Amino acid sequence: MIFLRGASSATRRKVFQQLAGGVVVVSLPIAVWYKSASDQRHVILERFRTKPTYTSTLIPDRNDILIQRMQPGDVLLFDRNCSKCASGPWAALACLVGRAFLCDDNKAANRSVDHGKFDHIGIVVPGYIRHRADEYDPTNLLLLEATPSGIVARPLQDRLECTQSRSIIFLPLCSPGEVRHNVYTVDEDADSESEPDQTPSVVKTRAHITTQLTRFRDRWIDLGKEKKYANFHSTVALGGAFSYALGLHKWAGGPVSPSAYLVLLGLQQAAVAQNINEKDNLSVKVEDFLRDYRVEETNAVRLRPGFRFLAPISVRETARS
Repeated sequence: MIFLRGASSATRRKVFQQLAGGVVVVSLPIAVWYKSASDQRHVILERFRTKPTYTSTLIPDRNDILIQRMQPGDVLLFDRNCSKCASGPWAALACLVGRAFLCDDNKAANRSVDHGKFDHIGIVVPGYIRHRADEYDPTNLLLLEATPSGIVARPLQDRLECTQSRSIIFLPLCSPGEVRHNVYTVDEDADSESEPDQTPSVVKTRAHITTQLTRFRDRWIDLGKEKKYANFHSTVALGGAFSYALGLHKWAGGPVSPSAYLVLLGLQQAAVAQNINEKDNLSVKVEDFLRDYRVEETNAVRLRPGFRFLAPISVRETARS
């Protein structure tokens, strides 16, 4: 009996040693990858931090001009490079699974650019007013997003310069009667074309959108901190992607895509998007924003009458690897 007990104990130790060795073998490449992604992220942030400020004021590039013409309610879609995710292995896994299950390879019925899997989205919201001059600064805009760092609002210029996404596209929001032709002339002289004066109804609508998105920004940033959203963002994203792949998302209690859900809620609070029912809200995906709800009844974000997203504009388009 003692012999059998000793043999059993030795077998267990051998099994545990093999399991521990397997964990080390699997963890080692993950650790090397994470160290590389973190170092690369640090290099980009340091390069941005030490960038001379005068370059963007004397020689504005295309993105500088484009940002000046963005408005609250516009959205930005990101084709992320999951291999460069510096938020950790769990966040990188959520990125990979979301791209696999939530992105549509069939672009025939899609208004997106020719290629790209857009798996993340953010909404442009008003910036903070710390000085009187901030009220008149057209670039005082933030990008509100649901991320592994929590629900955050970062300066738009900083966000675009520090991202490692493969491609980014910009969807201008147009309110009823509004004219926004100048977003398509950013490759020309910045002062070569200006928009005509908007009607009083357009000005009033825009003021309402700005007010509501300011409230939405403050409420959801505070809510994210209170609920410690950063601790479970990636888990929610993984659960949403898997539930959608299994056809269980209609019965699941969470969003299919946390970033798309946050943007939809913002547009609904600003009275831009329709609030049909909560199940449809939770089922929204990033690429649904690229489809025209007037043509497609499903897998499209339904806006209120008169509102529409204009044709997408490429902000960044790099070679795919």
